Amino acid sequence: MNVDKMRCFIPVGGQAERLKPLTHDVSKPCVRFLNRSLIEFSMVELAEQGLRHFIFGECGFTNYSNLFDQYGEGVGFSAKYQISPRVHIKHQPNLDDLGSADSYRLNMKYYNVDDPVLVVQGDNLFDIDLDGLIKKHEENGALLTIALTRVENPTGYGIAELSGKMRIERFVEKPPPGKAPSNLANAGIYLLSPEVRKIAESREVDDIVERRKRLDFGFDFIPYMVNQGFPVYGYELKAWFDVGSPKNYLKAMHNVLCGKIDMRISEKRILPDRDIWVQGYSEDSMIRRREIIQKIEAGKLFINGATLIGRHARIGDDSAICDSNIDNFCILGERVDIRGSAILDAAKIGNSTRISDSILGRKVVVESTDSRPTTIESTSVIGNAVHIGEGCKITETKINPNLTIPPGMNYVKQILQSPSDVAQLGT
Repeated sequence: MNVDKMRCFIPVGGQAERLKPLTHDVSKPCVRFLNRSLIEFSMVELAEQGLRHFIFGECGFTNYSNLFDQYGEGVGFSAKYQISPRVHIKHQPNLDDLGSADSYRLNMKYYNVDDPVLVVQGDNLFDIDLDGLIKKHEENGALLTIALTRVENPTGYGIAELSGKMRIERFVEKPPPGKAPSNLANAGIYLLSPEVRKIAESREVDDIVERRKRLDFGFDFIPYMVNQGFPVYGYELKAWFDVGSPKNYLKAMHNVLCGKIDMRISEKRILPDRDIWVQGYSEDSMIRRREIIQKIEAGKLFINGATLIGRHARIGDDSAICDSNIDNFCILGERVDIRGSAILDAAKIGNSTRISDSILGRKVVVESTDSRPTTIESTSVIGNAVHIGEGCKITETKINPNLTIPPGMNYVKQILQSPSDVAQLGT
């Protein structure tokens, strides 16, 4: 089994409820994360190890249109990351599916895939040795190998019960405290031998779909294979992070910036002994980069912890940034304080704004003045193109895209989905 003969299947059919409002109008794999689309991290990781053929299992208008428009057949992606020979991307035909495993079997049949298939999720970050995974898969005589990751609290995951040589006997879904058979959780990454396609297309699996109106890898197909006695094995990952919720998004951001998982961020640090990056190498972006470095050296800008700043970002005097990500073309005013947060591209942040442990979407505008500062805190998530008036305080609150928040409003633990919510739920 060679990597260059494999296909990578990425099921992209979910609604991504946990990450809303960032996914209200954007497919989750296309959500910005450290200044690029989230899905690109896993694709680059795999392409750099030789994998060249990807299939997106898209379901729903947003998922299909975002991924097809952005990635097409893979030419632009290959050029961006200098991958040669280039990556080839196929998209799900115009057919509905009933879950991730149903999407897998639909696409394998449509494209007549008889090669080994690697299934990965579009919203996870991982460090995987493909050659090592393939070697273990073949040594075990496995039909299906499942990547496992160690977790501190097994109660929130599907935990593998293992016999010798990492053979999976069953998954214990969200075991009670002290009852977990291990601390190895299903990471949603699977290596499937070609024979698995025949199993997925069998009459028995058709019966599961007819009864449950669903065929999901984790809930349906993998338990079926384990229960039927097919050789299903586990393989422990080096590192894995879930990015499927705002809290996990921010935690993963921090872990990547701190080097806990080896992901390509930027070519080099602006200071040799600190985890601070300012992207941009064109003539114009280099001017902005030098301005930021000069402000740091002159004590007019304070950057601490691990921080990534994108191309053409402009930051006012006496601002402070700590353990955060500022995306491309953002404009930050003077005396802005940002801690443990992600500010997506083209946002405009007014003077004296305070942002902590929160995510601001693309083209968000935050008005703020020294006399009426705006505060956004406690895992608040602001959707794309939201306009926030000066003097607001937003705590543990989600705001849907394109809404306008009047000056002086106060929201605590709210979900603002419409203009009427803006008026009724604020104080």
